[in-house]
Amino acid sequence: MASLRRPIILFGPSGVGKSTLVKRLMQNYKDRFGFSVSHTTRQPRPGERNGVEYYFVTKEEFQKLVSENKFVEWAVFSGNMYGTSVMAIDDVIQHQKTPLLDIDMQGVMQVKKSELNARYLFIAPPSVECLEQRLRGRGTESEESISKRLAQAIAEIEYSKQPGNFDGIVVNDNLDTAYKQLEQFCLKDE
Repeated sequence: MASLRRPIILFGPSGVGKSTLVKRLMQNYKDRFGFSVSHTTRQPRPGERNGVEYYFVTKEEFQKLVSENKFVEWAVFSGNMYGTSVMAIDDVIQHQKTPLLDIDMQGVMQVKKSELNARYLFIAPPSVECLEQRLRGRGTESEESISKRLAQAIAEIEYSKQPGNFDGIVVNDNLDTAYKQLEQFCLKDE
């Protein structure tokens, strides 16, 4: 069995461009990285597929998995539950790939307390104002949701500034530049 690289935790505010960056990395390195698909109780957005972007489950199904300790991390955000299952990480590892996890701040804190020996990268917006424009541009969020996401983003940015919380920070103010920095972080030798 080839030696496996440490899982990589990607964290940043909603709307910062994590999904876009991860999709590009996955397209360029299909044989090296595997995306750990999270579970969620939220409804799919247009074009999202079960088992690809997320495992879409009911609140009851999610709570059953929590009670069975099936998650490395899980959290509630905007009334929906999100979590990374042990199964999802194991699936990536069984395919000889480095797991990529896209999780929130509560998840990062939980993983840091777990046995998962991960590396942590924060994806930051150029500014909170820019993030607000991106969230509004999606056209999928209510005013209440945007307000909650922005308040959470401010807390996440503050958390990212605390020494030792992250192994790297990428500011996504230019997609190509941010991608190159993400790529360098993910490919560097451990």
